[in-house]
Amino acid sequence: MSSPVAAVSGILETAVYVADLPRAVAFYEELFGFPKVFSDGRLCAFCVGERQVLLLFRQGATVNAVQLPGGLLPGHDGFGTTHFAFSIPAEALGAWEARLAERGVAVESRFIWESGTVSLYFRDPDSHLVELATPGLWGIQ
Repeated sequence: MSSPVAAVSGILETAVYVADLPRAVAFYEELFGFPKVFSDGRLCAFCVGERQVLLLFRQGATVNAVQLPGGLLPGHDGFGTTHFAFSIPAEALGAWEARLAERGVAVESRFIWESGTVSLYFRDPDSHLVELATPGLWGIQ
C-alpha cells in the first residue's frame, strides 16, 4: 500500500509564451500593476495575489534544458493562443471595464454565467484570451 501524499494546495504558476517580451511585460505591468519577482531576457515573473505567479516566457527562449547550480531545468515552449482568468471582486467589475476602456483594451465579450458570475474577456498583445471573473465561477472563488 502506498503512503498518503499531501494535498496540492493550489496552482503556483501560470505560464504564457509571448513573441515580444518587453511589449508583454509593459502590458501586464501597466494594466494590472503586478510586481515583478524576476526578469531577464528569457522570462518575466509577476506576483499575482498572495501565492501565485504569472510567467511570461519569450517564445523559443526556453526550448533547451539549462543546467544551473541547483540542477537541470527541462526545456519547454508553447505556441498559439491560450486562456487564463484572474479573479476580481464583484464590486470592482465597473472599475475594470473603465480601466480597460481607458487603456484602449477592447472587451471581446461580457458573459453572465448561470451562477450570476460575470466574466470579461479581452486579448493581450499576443492574442491570449484573458478573463476577469467575479466570484462564483466554478463555485470556488
